[in-house]
Order: sequence, then C-alpha cells, then structure tokens
Amino acid sequence: MSVLDRTFRFPDAVMPNVLALTVTILGYLLGVFFLTSSSWIIVSLGVVLTCLSLTWSAYYIHEFAHYAIFKTPAVNRRWGIFMTWMNGSCIAHFDDMRRKHLRHHVERADVITFDVQAYLRTAPSWLRKSVLALEWLYFPAVEFLMRGFVIARAWRLGGHARLRVVAIIALRCTFLFGLYFISPWAVLGYFIAYLAFITLLRFADCFQHTYDVYPIDGDNPVPKDKIRDREYEQQNTYSDVVGLENRWLNLIWLNFGYHNAHHEKPAMPWHQLPALHRELFSENFAQVITVPELLRSFHQHRVHRILAKDYGEVLAIEKAGRANNFIGAVGVSFLTAV
Repeated sequence: MSVLDRTFRFPDAVMPNVLALTVTILGYLLGVFFLTSSSWIIVSLGVVLTCLSLTWSAYYIHEFAHYAIFKTPAVNRRWGIFMTWMNGSCIAHFDDMRRKHLRHHVERADVITFDVQAYLRTAPSWLRKSVLALEWLYFPAVEFLMRGFVIARAWRLGGHARLRVVAIIALRCTFLFGLYFISPWAVLGYFIAYLAFITLLRFADCFQHTYDVYPIDGDNPVPKDKIRDREYEQQNTYSDVVGLENRWLNLIWLNFGYHNAHHEKPAMPWHQLPALHRELFSENFAQVITVPELLRSFHQHRVHRILAKDYGEVLAIEKAGRANNFIGAVGVSFLTAV
C-alpha cells in the first residue's frame, strides 16, 4: 500500500483527488499568471482557470469539513484551512464554518449568524435600494454584505482576532497591489473571476434547500417547532445538476449538485456522488431540477428573492416551467455561515 493509499479515506479517492487538487492549486497559479498577459485570449483563459480553481477550492472546504477526503481529521483540517486562504474566506475560521455547516445537516435547517434579509429590511432606504439595484445588475451585493459581516464580527472580538483581520486584509491587498503593478488589467480579470466564482456558488446554494432559516449566534439549538426527520430532509432538498449524466459540467460544482445523495450520506466524497444518486433514487426522482430549468428562475427572481419571506414552490410533477416559482435562498453560503 502506497503512502497515498494510506492517506486518503476511500480506496478509490487517490486518482480523482490528486488530479482535482492539482487542477485547483496549479490552475489558480497558472490562471493568475495568465491574467498578466498582454493577449486577451490568454487573459480570458486566465479568468476561466482562476474562477474554476476558486470554485473548487470552496467545494473542497466543504469536503474537508465533512472529513470526506483524508483519513484523519487533522489532515482534512489543514487542507481546509489552506483552501480558505486560497479563496479569501480565511477571515472566518475553518472550525467555525465546519461547526455551522454540520448543524445544517444534523438539525436540518439553514442555521445562519447574520440575517441579511432582516438587516436590509431595517437598513436605510438608500442602502437597501442600492443593494437591490446592484442585484438587478447581477452584482452579488448580498454576498459582499455577508463577507463584510464576517469581517465586522471578527473585528468586534478585539485583541488577537482584530490583529488577524488586519494581517489578512494587508496580505490580500499586497497581493492585489502586486498584481496591479504587473498589469492593471490583471486586477480587473481577477475581480471578474471572483464575481463569477461567487455567482456559481450562490446559484447552487439558491436552489438546494427549502429549509427554514434560523439566525442563531452561538450554540443555541434550532426551535423544535416541527418534525425534521429524514423524510423532511429529502423533501426539502433538491439536486440542481446540469444533467444527471452530464459528467463534465457537473464538475463545475465538484458534483455538489447531487445534493440529495450528499444529504443521504454526508461523508461520501464528491467523486462517488453520481453513482450514489443512481443507486438511491429513480430516474424520475422529483427532487431533481436541472440547471436549464433553474436559469429562468435565477434571473426572474434575482431581486425579489433578496427580501422574499419564503422560497416559493416547485411543482411536484415533471412539466415545463415547474421551477419557475422557485424563488430560492440568499445569504446561506457555507463560506459565510460562521
């Protein structure tokens, strides 16, 4: 047995994860390097590579949070922390993200700390209207508000936490200034890649659950106001895949679209989810809603969902437009659920 075989949790995990982690890390380095090119074709390739590597690094945080890749929690945790530094979510501690995300699975609810909808409803009119206008323009303003909250929360802790925030922001700014010094257009390319990365994540998050949302800071339990058993979990979970047999495009989200299968076996690694879905669910499983079906809803409700009090509804029967009234969620990213 090789060192790699002894390191990874599952016997078939070596090849897919070595390849995917290599693409994630080298793709990021190569993508940023391409952004400094004088050729717009190379720059465009750099934007795509950077976006993909940022996206995979985020979903690898999710994999490491479930200890789904390596055999030991310590190794998963180290890699999870590394990925937070790679995509800029490092102001939040990996352990905090992991704890909050596991509550999502155990308590079958969207457990959040910052209720961005409640904040916007009571915010000054100019701020609320500005956020809605930016969202109409497809700028993910809510996601930046969520990241601002993570920074403010760490800052309020004072002491070492505040110094850590200053150090991280200084390092990120140094990186961007260095990139600007090499090529001002490279910073624009990186920003475009980052916006695309956030949009890909929020599209997936938007349509994967119709759970109740509970703003809870600390370890207070979710109210026991309804039965949240496994049946409830599956009925309020959706698999937003490009297509069940679309092997390559589903990898954009590292197979995260097979979400019902993930919730049935949370520690199952990303590369086993397509097979697990086929094993557990029939071809006509009602919880599968493909990306082409959801694109119209994502566009149509992009402003309404910011302040919507419910997720809308999905028609149980298979017919054209059955997801048109699926408003979706906002502000529930595991990267900001601290």
